[in-house]
Amino acid sequence: MSSLGRVRAEFTASWHSFLRRRTAVFFTFFFPVIIVLIFGALVQTQPTGGGLFAEPPAYYVPGYLAVVVLFTPLSRVGSTIARHREGNRFEKLATTPLSRAEWLLSQTLVNVVVIGLAALALLVLTVVVTGVSIPLRPATLSIVAFVALGVTLFCGLGAILGRVADSQDGVIAASNAIALPLLFLSETFVTPDLLPAWFRPAMNLSPLTYFARGVRAVTTGSGDPWSNLAILAVLSVVFFAAGAYAIPRTD
Repeated sequence: MSSLGRVRAEFTASWHSFLRRRTAVFFTFFFPVIIVLIFGALVQTQPTGGGLFAEPPAYYVPGYLAVVVLFTPLSRVGSTIARHREGNRFEKLATTPLSRAEWLLSQTLVNVVVIGLAALALLVLTVVVTGVSIPLRPATLSIVAFVALGVTLFCGLGAILGRVADSQDGVIAASNAIALPLLFLSETFVTPDLLPAWFRPAMNLSPLTYFARGVRAVTTGSGDPWSNLAILAVLSVVFFAAGAYAIPRTD
């Protein structure tokens, strides 16, 4: 069987495995919907005021998308690796032609499809709930690339967490400990001017910052998303390679 055939077979198995976990399917789509309803409909933005949510609604679209792009790959891939380690699955996989990179690629593709659908639903809900107007232009299609690259990056990071954590509970704790600070300190919901001046350069160390900047350039119709897309692409390759290397050959 070719490499493409192995990836396709593992993708199909992983896809059906995800669909069988009805709770996971439900919360993959339900959690970001709650975020949009809370911040978009209840809290709302106040462009003429100050403090949090003082920007126009379009400013926060990257934050809504970041919820699924960040949290879902970290927890799903990390938990899958931890579960495989507990069940000695990697010892069995080591006897097959499927490489670690191929296994992670198949998991990543499943997440790209799932999170892509969730992101599309989020965009539609955001437009309906907040009334934001997303400009329709060729560059708008780059949101697809931002989501795919972001998912790839955090799938790689999730694989690393799955390797270093000692259990599924450990993966969930570690992913939340990483994801929550990144979500609010990467130019998503909190604007840089609300943070201390000494901390602002550190925001450039977060890969989620480049996702937020690029998507915001698209949704607001101002700025150049392509430089941020290029940086995110490089980081995605690095994190994917690191994640593939971190996947254990045996348990």
